[in-house]
Amino acid sequence: MKVFPHFSRRLPAMAVLTIAVAISGCQKDAEPTDATDSQNTSSQNTDVQAVNTQTDTSEVMTDAPVSTDQQINSPLTILALGDSLTEGLGVDSNANYPAQLEASLKELGYTNAKVINSGLSGETSTGLVNRLDWVAQTKPDITILTIGANDAMRGLDVVTIEKNIRTAVKTLQDNGSEVILGGMSIYDNLGNDYVSAFSDIYPRVAKDMNVPLIPFFLEGVGGDPELNQADAIHPTKEGYQIIVKDNILPILKPEIQKLKASNSTNTTASNTPNELASNNTPTETTQ
Repeated sequence: MKVFPHFSRRLPAMAVLTIAVAISGCQKDAEPTDATDSQNTSSQNTDVQAVNTQTDTSEVMTDAPVSTDQQINSPLTILALGDSLTEGLGVDSNANYPAQLEASLKELGYTNAKVINSGLSGETSTGLVNRLDWVAQTKPDITILTIGANDAMRGLDVVTIEKNIRTAVKTLQDNGSEVILGGMSIYDNLGNDYVSAFSDIYPRVAKDMNVPLIPFFLEGVGGDPELNQADAIHPTKEGYQIIVKDNILPILKPEIQKLKASNSTNTTASNTPNELASNNTPTETTQ
């Protein structure tokens, strides 16, 4: 397969705020029944208020969102799904992009991040769709999907390629994975109309299916003999370093933050009303 840079765009990083939810309990003071007991009743109310204050403080601590340290150390599984560009044909196992991406994430503090390399040399979009059920067993939090170059090299119908990519995205989403789509482009020797129609698949699918897009997966690397192997197709270790640093991470990092923020919100909301009511129940003080 031959790949060549066709366009270059950047997506802005997204900032996501986590929301801390604090639910405070309250206790209505009891009214004295007669003048003789007013002093004792006042003392009891003071004790009830003190207990409620302690309960409220406990609730604030319980309902606080997960700390940044807890988020960054939580398990994170990323599936790298595609063809030989994902597999890393021609480079050492620690030099392909999935391996370098995992190392970069750990350097950034994501100590429990795991990037699964599910690239397959010669893979077409049809072949990838046929193995989706198998790769779904990895239960990824995020999938980086890069497919289609082999289809284009064979001149396969762009309608079929797009249909397969849409099927892949939907299947991954239905299995609970966020999806990042890697854009592709090809040499102009297949004809301008075909080249344009192929390149247009990726931004259209990304927009329609609301998934982040890496505009061109090989941006800054494709076509550069210093960053590609002798076949002028597959990146070297240094080429993959650029792909990870400049093309993947700027799109991936905001998605990780978005995912962690969502998990934090779900954790905060897990306290049931019954638990909160139980925490707010005052403790009577015996005089």
